Amino acid sequence: MKNIVVIGSSNTDMVVKAPHLPAAGETVLGGRFMMNAGGKGANQAVAAARYGGRVVFVGRVGEDMFGRQTLAAMREDGIDTSYVAVDSENASGVALISVNAEGENSIVVASGANMALGRADIDRAAEEIRAADVVLMQLEVPVAAVEYAAEIAAEAGVPVILNPAPAPAKPLPASLLSHVDTITPNRSEAARISGVEVTDMAAARRAAEAIHAMGVRNVVITLGGDGSLVYDGTRFEHVEAVRVEAVDTTAAGDTFNGVLACCMAEGRSLVEAAREASVAAAISVTRMGAQTAAPTRAEVEAFYRERI
Repeated sequence: MKNIVVIGSSNTDMVVKAPHLPAAGETVLGGRFMMNAGGKGANQAVAAARYGGRVVFVGRVGEDMFGRQTLAAMREDGIDTSYVAVDSENASGVALISVNAEGENSIVVASGANMALGRADIDRAAEEIRAADVVLMQLEVPVAAVEYAAEIAAEAGVPVILNPAPAPAKPLPASLLSHVDTITPNRSEAARISGVEVTDMAAARRAAEAIHAMGVRNVVITLGGDGSLVYDGTRFEHVEAVRVEAVDTTAAGDTFNGVLACCMAEGRSLVEAAREASVAAAISVTRMGAQTAAPTRAEVEAFYRERI
């Protein structure tokens, strides 16, 4: 069992499944409500744990009902929550999610305690970071904390995977990118970072080259139904998407990243890891919810036997 440290956000997702996403000022009736554990960091931690990783989660929750539920759910999945701080001044993160009949979503997040994550939180987990096989992070917590954790990991020779989501409003610091082993943007995130609009595969290649030139060793651009593009600085590999009937895409990217981290920690090649992660993400979109949708390794292996 490999050691994976996930540093990031945890939220409680309040999800309404409705016929279509509301336009500005529109009320859509006929929805179905669910409340699930979510947040990009926590989602990725759960995906990695269900895939067989020994996962340590570093983050912050509020001293409230949502925080208690978040910690309990993580522990049920075998995640070490020793480095999750309980914040008495900020509420736990909450996400309001609308999902349409085709499985597409729109999300509004109140970050709460997530945005209070700082150097002291990273320092408490520094030994776990140095002992990890992979460190996985996102951008639903302060960039300064992500940068500090990446520096600690890189100095210890630990590979860092950065999922730059949500898309950064400002350019990512060069000092952060220089410590990132693998970055995993989607189309919009790749465009924001590289300045190249990702409209087709040729544009995706240009974006990957531009991001690699910023100091990141490996670039994996996720392209939804078009699969993913893997670039290691010398060659491109297009990983085909797995065709399924989607009902909710909320945590597909998080499932992809969690499984990618687990496979890379096990020493798989980046292309192999991306293929496995694509299957796990495909399974996740056939289910409602975020963490509830993440498959186990046994489910992915069964899917392979039946479909691949």
